Amino acid sequence: MSAIGIVELNSIARGFVAADAMLKTASVGLHAAKPVCPGKYVILVHGLVAEVRAAVEAGASAGGEFVVDHLVIPRVHADVWPAITGTLTPPPTDALGMIETYSIASTVLAADAAAKAAAVELVEVRLALGLAGKAFTTLTGEVGAVRAAVEAGAQAAAAGGMLVETAVIPAPAKDLTLLSL
Repeated sequence: MSAIGIVELNSIARGFVAADAMLKTASVGLHAAKPVCPGKYVILVHGLVAEVRAAVEAGASAGGEFVVDHLVIPRVHADVWPAITGTLTPPPTDALGMIETYSIASTVLAADAAAKAAAVELVEVRLALGLAGKAFTTLTGEVGAVRAAVEAGAQAAAAGGMLVETAVIPAPAKDLTLLSL
C-alpha cells in the first residue's frame, strides 16, 4: 500500500454520498466506509498516491460542511493498517505510549508519524468506536524510542488542533498493553 486516505464526517447520510463520490472518482481500494461513534461516518481508502488524493478531494467536496477531518498519507508506514484492523500481536515492551485525539484522521496521522519517528511497534489504532468520537493509538518499544515517537505523533495531531492527550508509561504492568484490545 503506498498511500492511505481518510474522510471523516459528522453526518452518516453525507458519509454515504462522500464514499460514493470517492469510489467513482478514483481507482482506490476501500478499507472501510462505516458509521462510528457519535454519529460520525468514516471512509478509509488505499492505493497510489495520486488516486488516493483524488478520491479524498472528491469525498471532502461531496461531504461539504459535514467534513470533520480528512487526510492523505503518502508512503504510509507498514504497521498502520494492521494496527487499525487489530491484526498486530502486542510485543513485550519496555514502555507503552498513547496518543489520544479528537478525530480519526488525526489519530491515523499521529500513528504514522510516530511509527516513522522511532523504532517502536504500533499496538492499536482505535477509530472512534465506543469513544464518543475520539480515537487513539498505542505503541510500544524502549522508553526513549516511545517518548520520541509519542512526541512526533503528538506534533502531527496538534498541528490540526486535534490532540487531546499523550502518555508514556515506562515498565507498564504486564497485561496493560492487552487492555485496549
